[in-house]
Amino acid sequence: MLTIPSELTLYPSSVVEQDGTTYCMLRDSDGKRLLGVSGNTDGFVPNAVTADGLAICGLTAGNARQLRSRLAWASPVALGLRTSAGFGDRLGVATPGHILATQGTGVAPIYAQQSVRENTRTGRTPQNVVDDAMWGVLQMGWHEAWGADADHMKTIADIDPFVDAGYTFFTIDPGEHVDDAAEHADDASLTEKVAALPWASLDSSVEEMRARYLRSFDLDDRVLTFDEHLLYKAAAKYARAVAHTVAMARHLTSRMNGKAFDLEMSVDETHTTTTLHEHLYVAGELQRMGVSVVSMAPRFVGRFEKGVDYIGDLAELDDNIAGHAAVMRYYGNSYKLSLHTGSDKFGVYPIAMKYCDGLVHLKTAGTSYLEALRVMSNIDVPFFREILDFARSRYEEDRKSYHVSAELGKVPAAAELSDAQLPDLLNQFDARQVLHVTFGSVLDHYGDRLQAMLAAHESEYDAAIEAHFDKHLAAFVR
Repeated sequence: MLTIPSELTLYPSSVVEQDGTTYCMLRDSDGKRLLGVSGNTDGFVPNAVTADGLAICGLTAGNARQLRSRLAWASPVALGLRTSAGFGDRLGVATPGHILATQGTGVAPIYAQQSVRENTRTGRTPQNVVDDAMWGVLQMGWHEAWGADADHMKTIADIDPFVDAGYTFFTIDPGEHVDDAAEHADDASLTEKVAALPWASLDSSVEEMRARYLRSFDLDDRVLTFDEHLLYKAAAKYARAVAHTVAMARHLTSRMNGKAFDLEMSVDETHTTTTLHEHLYVAGELQRMGVSVVSMAPRFVGRFEKGVDYIGDLAELDDNIAGHAAVMRYYGNSYKLSLHTGSDKFGVYPIAMKYCDGLVHLKTAGTSYLEALRVMSNIDVPFFREILDFARSRYEEDRKSYHVSAELGKVPAAAELSDAQLPDLLNQFDARQVLHVTFGSVLDHYGDRLQAMLAAHESEYDAAIEAHFDKHLAAFVR
């Protein structure tokens, strides 16, 4: 039986015994989380050891690595074709709330998910992110499978730090190699663009491409027919992205050295929509070149923007997703459709599940951070006012790398609002986006204060996240 020092509090769900050693998560009077190990403590570096032999350890990378070597479920794994959801955590303390929302749903969770861009803005490393998620997994007693997503990798150099940190899901974003100008190019320009493609890297030629695609494809609910214009537009637009994806996938496969992993290709952050013909072309080319993806994120019709519901005609999106799902089925249901920038898209989820029969991956990012601000708006009003005005000052700069349309003029300064009006900002379109995309600047300036606030109000934050993602996952429960 564990004897816990009086100055520490035990997280009851965390207690686990294996091979004669007991592990648990603890919390000190300042809200700092700690690891307790009783039994075989070899390999752990404790801050202190009690008279009863309980090693009190910091949540360091070395102690995380040692724990993973002992408890198989403490490591992320590949999740395959299960209905899944990814939860971005820019603060490193949101996993308990994510678990509260996930448990009982049957949705396969990715608890560690950050992009290179987000890590740069938060000052975290891939190892920080996966370790923070693992501590949350231990704290909550989550012994089921979970994943770790290296999100929006754009270069081969991006891959290795995520592999070294133990990630199991890799999102390749070749968007910089997509030629959006092909969307409106004339036939002569398209012919020129296609002739200039890197055919050696594509293991093909113009003639072979024409032989493969200049025909009709019988999908289960429609027929897609390529003429020369549609084919050349698809190739001009996406062939370089395919070649880049293949190069990254081959490097990744080599680095993983036989370890199972999930691969996603994402072109959702481009400026033009992905037509059904283009989806069929991209999936076919990846398959031809031996790259198996577990999910694909096309650029759907309408707008998927940060932190707000879908912008566009849901009837048009319904038809669009139905078509993309038909392409997916043409390739044997061998991958899922991935909904990027998926936070708060409550009108979209039922459509995706209707047509994809569960072959869906939902990717959410920064709204766990917004829920931290919601907690702040209720318990530390002066701090929230400070954050609001700071975010307004940073928005025009920080929005540049995101697809958002919030207008700063529609977000009041803190002085214009009463205390009672502040929490509702987290429900308003423009305010949500302004607060959402300025997270990096806020964390750089106020990170320590924000973490201290959340440590002091841990249960409120966990409950806010649980309520938020209960709404997200309801449509995905099967």
